[in-house]
Amino acid sequence: MSIDKLVGQIAGWLEKEGPLSDIVVSSRVRLARNYDLIPFPHRANKEQLTEVISKTEKAIKNSKYLKNTSIIDMSNLTDTDIQFLVEKHLISHEFGEMKSEQILIVSDKEIISLMVNEEDHLRLQCIQPGLQLLDSWRLISQATLELESQVEFAFSKTWGYLTSCPTNVGTGMRASVLIHLPALVITKQIGKVLQAAAKLGIAIRGLYGEGTEAYGNFFQISNQVTLGYSEEDIINNIESVVKQVVGYEQKARELLIKENKKVIEDKIWRAYGTLSNVRIIDFQETLNLLSLLRLGIGLKMIDKIDRTLLNKMFIITQPAYLQKLEGRKLEPYERDIARANLIRENLERRGK
Repeated sequence: MSIDKLVGQIAGWLEKEGPLSDIVVSSRVRLARNYDLIPFPHRANKEQLTEVISKTEKAIKNSKYLKNTSIIDMSNLTDTDIQFLVEKHLISHEFGEMKSEQILIVSDKEIISLMVNEEDHLRLQCIQPGLQLLDSWRLISQATLELESQVEFAFSKTWGYLTSCPTNVGTGMRASVLIHLPALVITKQIGKVLQAAAKLGIAIRGLYGEGTEAYGNFFQISNQVTLGYSEEDIINNIESVVKQVVGYEQKARELLIKENKKVIEDKIWRAYGTLSNVRIIDFQETLNLLSLLRLGIGLKMIDKIDRTLLNKMFIITQPAYLQKLEGRKLEPYERDIARANLIRENLERRGK
């Protein structure tokens, strides 16, 4: 499959809203699995990694969840292609750095995807809008069980599923929620909220996961370990924390309305005015202004646009995505101009 097919496709989790979508953007569940009797990717040789790919391609042909997926050979991709896939939340940075003997498997609408030969042989993930961790786990679990009926995974009766990283041993599951917390940032309460979550064994990361910053007031909340916990335990724990954080954000929004309504309203409409007329803009400023618009929708201060449009714009205004849309490599200043044009076009079209 050509990666260009993904350029004009908007992921399903961006097109719809789910539970608590005013604050929770998406839910993702990822399962790590390794084939029995084949060394983990960092110890495997080229022939063994090729065997992993062959076994996977054969197995997905008999899966109702994965048989109609598209397969992308990572070795043929440019650096821009790699970053584009990271921006679409289909691969990790680490996966993109390796390239050799790797494939990416993507379902229609990008709800399910599968990295082959990343840190583990298989990294399956499901992304859905809003707070839907349980449904996401059920879907990706069913897809994984279909594969397991055809191949044998590395499994210990004592430890559970064996993975390259010890923190993933057991269920092999990482569940995460992408959450938008502008009011907590504005009221300077975000630090203590995140510290409290961390004490509960929850990892707090930036927009693209581990090692990244929380641009645009977006944070990823996920479990840190899997060993000793069931999938239901992990999901219940994260959902409990997320709902508490959502409650704090809602109270912070109420506080903004009560104490600084005109100031916040001014910031939101200034953001709308800037984005509607901008001629050149970098990605960080774009995220910050779109974040204010998203807050404005949640506070019912603005109704010219909807959240699904903003969710889409958070993705398509990223550097690599812009270059894929343009069909060529762009210098930074060219990207800033192209981004401004794209923003104005989308706001003008939806604002009419």
